[in-house]
Amino acid sequence: MKKLIKQLIQAISDENFRYLIENVEVVVSKLLSILMVLVIFAVLADLAIFIVKQILSQSEGSLNQNLFKVFGLFLNVLIALEILENISGYLKKHVLQVELVIVTSLIAIARKIIILDLKITDGIEIIGLGIAILALSVSYFIIRSSNSKTEH
Repeated sequence: MKKLIKQLIQAISDENFRYLIENVEVVVSKLLSILMVLVIFAVLADLAIFIVKQILSQSEGSLNQNLFKVFGLFLNVLIALEILENISGYLKKHVLQVELVIVTSLIAIARKIIILDLKITDGIEIIGLGIAILALSVSYFIIRSSNSKTEH
């Protein structure tokens, strides 16, 4: 009985527990990577279908009318790629790369601004987006300058 209790205590020791948690993180990160690749292909297919429909449509200038939607779909692909890069970076270094997260957030806000319909958007929402861009830009500048100082 003492031997069983000793083995149980050893199995839940801090070192073994950290090892278990690390393995769970790796498995979850790999699953997220696979799912993100599926999302990227789905977004690419959506983009391709949308562009083909616009090209084949009979109406003159229909692609020009939906140009901002096309840009939004392109930025969706870029955002998905950045998220995949975040996950891959985590798998390599087991550290979340804050700089990549901020860049991904900036791309997402840029996408929002590009597809924004100013006719139905409240001024407070535009102000909020501006504040978010400012905060993310300052954060990016701080992270980037601190990273460049540690590299030298």
